[in-house]
This record gives sequence, C-alpha cells and structure tokens, in this order.
Amino acid sequence: MEESHETTRGLHVPHSNKKEIAYAAVWLTALTALEFIIAFTLEAGTFRTFLFLFLTVLKAFYIIAYFMHLKHERLTLMYSIVVPFIFIVYMIGLIIYEGIV
Repeated sequence: MEESHETTRGLHVPHSNKKEIAYAAVWLTALTALEFIIAFTLEAGTFRTFLFLFLTVLKAFYIIAYFMHLKHERLTLMYSIVVPFIFIVYMIGLIIYEGIV
C-alpha cells in the first residue's frame, strides 16, 4: 500500500488505495442487488430474515473495513468495534426469533 508523506498534527496519514475502495464498492453493490433479488423472489419467513441479517452484517463489515479504514488497524481496535457489533446483531436476531415464535 502506498503511503503519502503528508502529516496531520504530527501523525502520519496513509494514502488511500483507490483499487481497494473500488473493490469494496463493487462488492457492496453486488450484495445490495442480491438483497433486492431475495426481497422480490423469496417468501417472507425466518430463512429470508436471517439471510437479510447475514448480508447486512457482511455489508457492515465491508463498510467498516474499507471506508472507515479499520482493515489496516491493530487487531485489538478491530475487536473493540466488531465484537460489540456482533453481540448487538445476535441480540436483534434473538428478539426477532422470539417475536416469530
């Protein structure tokens, strides 16, 4: 990854990689198109709901990793953001499950 020589308040700011961002944007577009296809072809139900949750978490990962530049951060910082997010998604899934049953 290329890095710029510019600094902000004494901190080194890495230069963004346009190919990675374009790749993530293409994946997000494809996942959104897949969600639309699923929404109009599958019947409403538990499977479709969990499929949407999975695709939403996957899209959130790409947004966090590439557009918030956490892909190249330290592992502990990533865990401090990703683990609570997974817990919240798990809790939402449990609430949805309880509402269905």
